[in-house]
Amino acid sequence: MKKLSLRMILYVSVAALFAGPINTEAQTGEVGLRFMPTFSALNIKTSDGGKIKGKLTMGYGGGIFLGYHFSDHVGVQGEIIYSAIAQRYKEQDVDREITLRYVNIPLLLSLNTGKTQPFNFTVVAGPQISFSVGSELSASGGNGSTTGEAVLAVRKGDLGVAYGAGIDFGLNSASTFRMGIGFRGVLGLIDISNDSQNASTQDYYVLDKNRMRTYAGYIGVSYLF
Repeated sequence: MKKLSLRMILYVSVAALFAGPINTEAQTGEVGLRFMPTFSALNIKTSDGGKIKGKLTMGYGGGIFLGYHFSDHVGVQGEIIYSAIAQRYKEQDVDREITLRYVNIPLLLSLNTGKTQPFNFTVVAGPQISFSVGSELSASGGNGSTTGEAVLAVRKGDLGVAYGAGIDFGLNSASTFRMGIGFRGVLGLIDISNDSQNASTQDYYVLDKNRMRTYAGYIGVSYLF
């Protein structure tokens, strides 16, 4: 997946270089809303020093985006996306769930087959910065007889590369009101786990080394202006 995402970024960059002169008369703005079910997996530490490789678990996300299209084929867009990433696992008959909440801000280059056309295929890629806005560890079942207390700690920020593809199509005769569906992935570049907090010798950090990987589908609406 890492090689695939880096290859996509390379293709987008090369295509942008050969996209030809920018038509300043075709400048177009776009604003929209999206709902983004998000899948992710986290690596977990257990109280006895073992490790659990998490399975893909669905969370949710959503946000707004603002785009600026230099021509019908090349543009940029900035987004503000709230996401809640979940991971469920079992340890010594105790069911646990980790929830990480982020505000993500990607800045993306977009290549389009025809942004103002009734049907458009788009590819995007670019950097993303994320801010942690809360984390939670819950447990249920079992007798809770683990060695020490589980500690969930994450870094305040994350940096990654976002990439994706999708289609959008006009909902009115002028194709200014549009609906879009697609895929969005994020490849994290830094370890989000944070073991710098003070903890007793009996406590343990539940997050193993994790570079965030997320895979999301999206559906949304937008308006060209």
